[in-house]
Amino acid sequence: MKSQSSAITIGLDLGDRKHAVCVLDAKGEIIKQESITNSRGSLAALSRRYPGAVIVLEVGMHSPWTSRFLKALGHRVLVANPRKVRAIYQNIRKSDRRDAEMLARIARTDEKLLYPVEHVGEEMQRDLLQIKLRDNLVRQRVDIISSVRFTLKSLGITLPSPNSETFARHARNTLRKEHSDMLSLIEPSLRVLDAMTEQIRMLEKSIAELAAEKYPESEFLSQVGGVGQLTALTFILTIGDPTRFQRKRDVAAFLGLVPKRDQSGETDKQLRISKAGNTYLRKLLVGSAQYILGPFGPDSALRSKGLKLAEKGGPRAKRKAVVAVARNLAVLLLTLWHDEALYEADRSAA
Repeated sequence: MKSQSSAITIGLDLGDRKHAVCVLDAKGEIIKQESITNSRGSLAALSRRYPGAVIVLEVGMHSPWTSRFLKALGHRVLVANPRKVRAIYQNIRKSDRRDAEMLARIARTDEKLLYPVEHVGEEMQRDLLQIKLRDNLVRQRVDIISSVRFTLKSLGITLPSPNSETFARHARNTLRKEHSDMLSLIEPSLRVLDAMTEQIRMLEKSIAELAAEKYPESEFLSQVGGVGQLTALTFILTIGDPTRFQRKRDVAAFLGLVPKRDQSGETDKQLRISKAGNTYLRKLLVGSAQYILGPFGPDSALRSKGLKLAEKGGPRAKRKAVVAVARNLAVLLLTLWHDEALYEADRSAA
């Protein structure tokens, strides 16, 4: 028998400035619909009005800290997977108020329909932020390098193609010898590249220290050829808990590395991968898979299996092989982490 408070379900549609709120009673009747500001004070006031209520919200920018805050106030919080939930209630008359109501009603009908997501803790989220900041700087550095190249190429000046870390130095040497008049024009951009490269190095050093001090289990994952410390640490900080999946192979679906499915009668279409979950980690795993299948990839069961798939031919055979290796790699990394096992390259990742 539910108490009065636990029988109340609250749907929260999160926004940058305001949240839409819908409160349902035990019979599914609307008690209150309102908007509250995006602040801890407003959430605390909502909690005091409906102590112990079940609160439902969708994954988004504000969902990690909001869900942790509400749980600390004594609520059971369900964080819905928007890819799954919106397919149920999306229509042409969309509004924040309606979204909040539908979240609450779905939770009352069957919580499994929400495909609830578990966010990692605040400490892991902060640690993961260092990796994301490094990635942002790396991408911005590439953009500046491309801009400098394009500008000079339009004037008939072609720069060498070293790695991003040494681009500024090589650009100065080339222009100083042949086009000294242009060096002063692009020097401000090169100074920005110098500063960004220094910051990236500092972040990489901090990430290495973080892995060694707080996440030594990343060593189990780094045993796999093609998996660097950055990929190993990102995997740990994104998954959070190696026991979170009932089956280890479910991690591939969690990261969007399994194909979508559209099956009806005797028709079962071959579709692309879902691309659900963390985009950055999926990109790192695909990059590791490309290295494993590349000319410098170490001999392993993963490589052998991937090369066999690639040899089947067809325009998409190589891409399918890369995705298959990334999928098996995700399962392998979870297994090594969960079992704290030594990696045997000649054993099948499956």
